[in-house]
Amino acid sequence: MSVERALTAFAGFMILLSVALTVWVHPNFVWLTVFVGANLFQQSFTGFCPASLAMRKVLGLKTERELAKSE
Repeated sequence: MSVERALTAFAGFMILLSVALTVWVHPNFVWLTVFVGANLFQQSFTGFCPASLAMRKVLGLKTERELAKSE
């Protein structure tokens, strides 16, 4: 799995989790949804996402470009 796909999956999971927490735990968890959405928005312009750095270092994932080079 590439970093880009893992990042998309992670963002989707976090949004679903935050919605569930908002409904069943406390309404202020909606701010987690806002944070994830804002992070995705800024990442679309800058290309920088802290979660992708963590995925590269901790999980050892490679970018789509790196995967294409190795084939």
